[in-house]
Amino acid sequence: AGPGQAAMYAGLQELGVANGEDLKETLTNCTEPLKAIEQFQTENGVLLPSLQSALPFLDLHGTPRLEFHQSVFDELREKLLERVSAIALEGKVEERYKKLEDLLEKSFSLVKMPSIQPVVMCVMKHLPKVPEKKLKLVMADKDLYKACAVEVKRQIWQDNQALFGDEVSPLLKQYILEKENILFSNDISVLHNFFSPSPKTRRQGEVVQKLTQMIGKNVKLYDMVLQFLRTLFLRTRNVHYCTLRAELLMSLHDLEISEICTVDPCHKFTWCLDACIREKFVDNKRARELQGFLDGVKKGQEQVLGDLSMILCDPFAINTLALSTIRHLQDLVGQDTLPRESPDLLLLLRMLSLGQGAWDMIDSQVFKEPKMEAELITKFLPMLMSFVVDDYTFNVDQKLPSEEKGPVPYPSTIPEAFIKFLQENRIACEIGLYYILHITKQRNKNAFLRLLPALVETFSDLAFSDIFLHLLTGNLTLLGDEFALEEFCTSLFDGFFLTACSRKENVHRHVLRLLLHLHHKVAPAKLESLQKTLEPTKQSGEAVKELYNQLTEKLELRKPSPAEVTETPSMELPLPTVPTPASR
Repeated sequence: AGPGQAAMYAGLQELGVANGEDLKETLTNCTEPLKAIEQFQTENGVLLPSLQSALPFLDLHGTPRLEFHQSVFDELREKLLERVSAIALEGKVEERYKKLEDLLEKSFSLVKMPSIQPVVMCVMKHLPKVPEKKLKLVMADKDLYKACAVEVKRQIWQDNQALFGDEVSPLLKQYILEKENILFSNDISVLHNFFSPSPKTRRQGEVVQKLTQMIGKNVKLYDMVLQFLRTLFLRTRNVHYCTLRAELLMSLHDLEISEICTVDPCHKFTWCLDACIREKFVDNKRARELQGFLDGVKKGQEQVLGDLSMILCDPFAINTLALSTIRHLQDLVGQDTLPRESPDLLLLLRMLSLGQGAWDMIDSQVFKEPKMEAELITKFLPMLMSFVVDDYTFNVDQKLPSEEKGPVPYPSTIPEAFIKFLQENRIACEIGLYYILHITKQRNKNAFLRLLPALVETFSDLAFSDIFLHLLTGNLTLLGDEFALEEFCTSLFDGFFLTACSRKENVHRHVLRLLLHLHHKVAPAKLESLQKTLEPTKQSGEAVKELYNQLTEKLELRKPSPAEVTETPSMELPLPTVPTPASR
């Protein structure tokens, strides 16, 4: 018998049951092998008197004994598995678990025997507390650990953070990768972007579902995952970990796992914010609720602010708060009201400020709300409102009958203070960027070109962050026709994108994404110079090279064929890059 055979009989000897080794021993030391086999069969067969006379019938039909015993065994195993699951639900709690513990004690020595293993695993699965000694044996054996149910693994994990970390780590990596793939997706659209999926849809994602299952109702494991997320957020500053923090809590909320939801102090706040994210707007009723939670943080419990700030730092939360802020500012213009007179607006700023301050708060462990700079409210927001007013007055001017003085030009200068705010104040920068996304979405080319120069230098390079560039490239598709104008392209590419392309690989990628989508609209001469400028260097990553190759292929396809070129009347400068209508 090889090692495979040995595994088949693992543990039978300890129970006093004869196995293959015993039969081998008997046959080696006997004089009459057939008699010995018959005796072995009698002693170890199914001990049912009525069966003895029936077995010869099977022999007549040519059914091997192995097949018969195997089918009886399978049948009995199914019955036993059903019985174990039934015991786990019946009678008094102590009694049922006592029965299961006894059963485990008797059967555990057979845990490595493949045919019996499912029964042992099933018993362990139904025990809320598997004896420590057994857990250690399972943990020490890779194959057993792999085979046991998640209910048993949870019991192992809760006292082995490192092992649990090894299981969770690849999932977290996968999650971040999935987010980045969406941000860099080749499908650029204003309708389907990073923020399009509803919270409920996002929670159905593979990683969130797996983590939810791994945690079950175990508060200790939930806390461990939160600790991993905090640590990774601190180490990488990657805000997608904040999204996962909120999604995980809401996934447990969907399953009504009160054991965890009731002990997470952020539960009700996250639930309310989740509804706002779903609507992409913070309405007055929910604003009051959210304010109630923030005002309700008691002395001595300030640490909860660290968790709340992480929930508010989720890009989906920031997106909702920023969109709501822009909407409020527009309403205030119509109402002739100043920002400082709007409690709803002040609350949005308070939450934005808390979210944007998450990293600093968790890093410093100083749990108090960041102080809001008065100038943000008294100077910066009124300045944004004045831009809205500029648009209104310009539009009205356009409609008035023009007098001798000629058309009124669109204001082209930006206040110095605006540029300074975007460089020095994080909240101002975030709101300013969302205002620029807003005017781009409205196809307001004038306002876009006016404010674009302010984006070259922003607070912590926020204008070159993936989320902003993902949204901007999507919104720019609405201004597609403007790309035929040299002046527009120069402002956008030379004046903004190319200022960061060489030092920031992600910007290089976003520009290539945009050109892949809009190359047929770009002024030909501009396209040619962009193609040269954007050529990858030796240091460029694979993603940039791949995108550049895709773009080159597309442009090759658009070039007219040599035959067409020779037929065109010669000009001083041949321009082979000008697309002919046929090749569009």
